[in-house]
Order: sequence, then structure tokens, then C-alpha cells
Amino acid sequence: MELNYDALGERIHRLRKEKGITQSFLAERVGIEPSNISHIERAASKVGLGTLVKIANVLECSVDDLLCDSIICEREAFENDLLKITADCSQKELRMITDLVYAMKVSMRKREYDARP
Repeated sequence: MELNYDALGERIHRLRKEKGITQSFLAERVGIEPSNISHIERAASKVGLGTLVKIANVLECSVDDLLCDSIICEREAFENDLLKITADCSQKELRMITDLVYAMKVSMRKREYDARP
């Protein structure tokens, strides 16, 4: 599987916004130009491993959290995403989300979309 730079950039952008961090602040903390952060978030340029680790540290997340769309062992990162997404949901909202996820899972398996090894 190749590195999904679009998904990586979107995750960096989302986490940066959630933390209220500007591109300039992130760039300063990482030691790169603000335009480089923009390029990374738009997948206009590739990010080096050292820079990616620095970005993860500033955003207080793991590199796995950023790369979960590109790695085989992404399950934990996606489970964490679900927990974050539903953290502020009411009991009624959680029930509805659970029902939707269950229905999607059944439908995907009926149509053989399940790509589990």
C-alpha cells in the first residue's frame, strides 16, 4: 500500500484546526516555512519522516494517527477516531450512530465489500 498523502494532509489539517493551531504556529514549532505546512495539508508536497514526527509531537498525536489510512494496522487509530467523534453525543445520538454502523456493516458484508484478510 502506498502512502496516502491526501488523507495524511487532511488529518494534519483536521487535528491542527481542532487544537486551534495556525499553520504559522505549527510551522514555527516544526522548524519549517508556513507554506510547507500548506503544501503538506494539500498533498502538494511529500513530508519527510523527521518532519512528520515533529508535526505529530506538536499536534500531540501518534504518527500512526496521521498515517492510519496508509498502514495495515490502522484499526486502533480508526477506533480512536470513532471515540473522538462520538465523545459529545447524547445517548440517543449514540444509539442512532450504532444502528447506522450496524446496518452498513451488514450491507457491506452482503455485497462482499469486506476486504479483511
